[in-house]
Amino acid sequence: MSNFDYHIPALLNQTIDALQVKPDGVYIDATFGGGGHSAEILKRLDKKGRLVAFDQDSDALNNAFDDKRFVLFHANFRFIRNFLEYLKIDEVDGIIADLGISTHHIDIPERGFSFRFDAPLDMRMNTKQNIDAKYVVNNYQADDLKKVLKNYGELQNAHLIANAIVQNRKKESINSTFQLVELVKNFIPKNAEHKFLAKIFQAFRIEVNQEIENLKEFLMNVPQILKNKGRVAIISYHSLEDKLVKSFFKTGNFENDRNTDLYGNVIRKLNPINNKAIVPDENEILNNNRARSAKLRIAQKV
Repeated sequence: MSNFDYHIPALLNQTIDALQVKPDGVYIDATFGGGGHSAEILKRLDKKGRLVAFDQDSDALNNAFDDKRFVLFHANFRFIRNFLEYLKIDEVDGIIADLGISTHHIDIPERGFSFRFDAPLDMRMNTKQNIDAKYVVNNYQADDLKKVLKNYGELQNAHLIANAIVQNRKKESINSTFQLVELVKNFIPKNAEHKFLAKIFQAFRIEVNQEIENLKEFLMNVPQILKNKGRVAIISYHSLEDKLVKSFFKTGNFENDRNTDLYGNVIRKLNPINNKAIVPDENEILNNNRARSAKLRIAQKV
């Protein structure tokens, strides 16, 4: 039913089990992709159950299911409330989000997400948006490039890399992934090429797709649309995402500020179910190496 060639879902059973799916419930898959998580939810729903899915990548629309209980919207999950209003759904029983990029994005060279292929500098999840990685690399000022590389790539020498990009683009436009790789070669630490380039590409991908802003907006919407005792399960793949999810579940904000009532209880709308993130076991990593950095956090509406 689902398309595992498009994307192998990480922590599949743990995530769906965490939702405690009710057969007649209403659920949201905020990041449909290949439909792996959605397929498992549908298996647990009866004829009264409903599943609403979202994906901003038009390629994912090809994986949609022909099922009366299911609807897929071509949209970013930050707009989730608008679409629920359209469907006249006030609250849902559970929400799942599998953050980051899919196997499909990485393995299709022309999407420009991977440094393994020579391809146009694109990195857009929504191919209809105007800003791509080529625009960011060739038009951002040095200070802005530094912020992107430092904040989203967590690179210590971000200022040096930013300056090198600005100097190099004066000679010629930086249009391809291999041009970018060649440009940053001098900054690669010994025996850490893959990790370093992954951070470079991650930084530009997050900026192009406004991933952090979208995630924050999505998280702010979650308590508004979850029923009491409803659950949300989120899989993240890097520390920037995981910190936001962990902080929001724990404190109700992104600054990790503990606001308490008169009795010292933290004021929040969600209660974390697992204080420690759930991670894949050795078996899963062996079968799906890209799941190795996955972290699952679960919360329940108070």
